Amino acid sequence: MRIVIAPDKFKGSLTAPEAARAIELGLRRVWPEAAIDLAPLADGGEGTVEALVVATGGRYHTVAVPGPLGVPVEARFGILGDRQTAVLEMASASGLALLVPHARNPFRTSTRGTGELLRLILDLGVTRIILGIGGSATNDGGAGFAQSLGYRLLDSSGSELAPGAGVLAELAEIDGSKRDHRLERVTIDVACDVDNPLCGERGATAVFGPQKFAPDQPAMPEQLARLDANLAHLAAVIERDLGRSVAGLPGAGAAGGLGAGLVAFAGGRLRPGIEIVIEAVGLKQRLHGADLCITGEGALDGSSAGGKTPVGVARACKAAGVPCLALAGKIGDGSAGLHAQGIDAYFSLCSGPMPLETAVAGAGPLLSAVAEQAARLFRAARSHS
Repeated sequence: MRIVIAPDKFKGSLTAPEAARAIELGLRRVWPEAAIDLAPLADGGEGTVEALVVATGGRYHTVAVPGPLGVPVEARFGILGDRQTAVLEMASASGLALLVPHARNPFRTSTRGTGELLRLILDLGVTRIILGIGGSATNDGGAGFAQSLGYRLLDSSGSELAPGAGVLAELAEIDGSKRDHRLERVTIDVACDVDNPLCGERGATAVFGPQKFAPDQPAMPEQLARLDANLAHLAAVIERDLGRSVAGLPGAGAAGGLGAGLVAFAGGRLRPGIEIVIEAVGLKQRLHGADLCITGEGALDGSSAGGKTPVGVARACKAAGVPCLALAGKIGDGSAGLHAQGIDAYFSLCSGPMPLETAVAGAGPLLSAVAEQAARLFRAARSHS
């Protein structure tokens, strides 16, 4: 019996590697001698670095870079098992979680730290970079990121712009003559699971901007309008000076416009996060000859088809002809439609009604228990087929 275990995190309770080990524990009670391949995954958001480092036998690095407001933070990235691919999350350098709530201010926060982190990674000589861009504290369109990598963002007097989205209206010229030319020698895959454009009613500011303000100073309509206009101005100068049209690009509005900035300033490719991760860990190859694959994450519902890990895994299983079972803390509306995506059956961790706090606190044993029961059902079905 050969089994691939490929879950995402169970948010608030288990990381993806912890979930994979809990599932394995349950399966061993049914198949103690099975060949089990642990392939913890992520969809490009939180946990992507850990999932890819663990799944590929890579290693971690921790460095100090400027945080969203310039205060140094410790940011972690990974080098995968191939020693040629780096993975980082912009949230580790420029994330909302790095700020206490009252310090949130998208007019001042900057992606400079993400650029510094990328520059340090380039020093290691990698040929590919995977960059997850969820959870940002910023709305600067990648302006700070660009400045860290040698671009000069100048006002009408020829002075460098200060950090933050609030000054983008003063941008008169982008000078790329001193950019870090090592960017041209690497492939940058951007894990982006939203299709929002840079500006407008579905843009970075309108959709994601309000959450980046301090709770005691909520966003006012005129503030959001100013931020949106500033991003539109940045896009216009990018198109004029760099020859790249990013304003209407699907995903350009991700991470406060960093999606647009990565395309414009680093030649990044915006791709669904789960596709990037599946490719990086070689999941399709690992499914060859497998008898079963088990995936899962904290919640499973109709929206899971929009780029979540269990459906990405299920589609790979369907293509490989491998049965796929999904385990989840919560089974929500629309889950039945996921059978068509390749999930043959799904199971909830909760054996009966229980408080959310109880389920979260006991997620490991609960996951092992439901994995065992799913395995017993699968074994019984095979023996009677």
